[in-house]
Amino acid sequence: MRGWSHKIEGLVLKKYLEDKEDIMSSIKIKQIKSRIGAPIDQKRTLDALGLRKLNRVVEHECTLSILGMVDKVKHLVTIVK
Repeated sequence: MRGWSHKIEGLVLKKYLEDKEDIMSSIKIKQIKSRIGAPIDQKRTLDALGLRKLNRVVEHECTLSILGMVDKVKHLVTIVK
């Protein structure tokens, strides 16, 4: 379980962040699929991210906890530039 967080962080930093020197950069997350039918823990994760409606975009600091939440609901969200 140790390696997955480093893979996620590396992929997000490499693919979506423009300033690679600043580790605490921000990422924008957009909800692209409905939460209807999702388990309660995934609904709570979306709430914790601030995503309550479709096509809404929120901005968060790029931390391991946020990246873990994004990984949990990766089928419902996307990362936008």
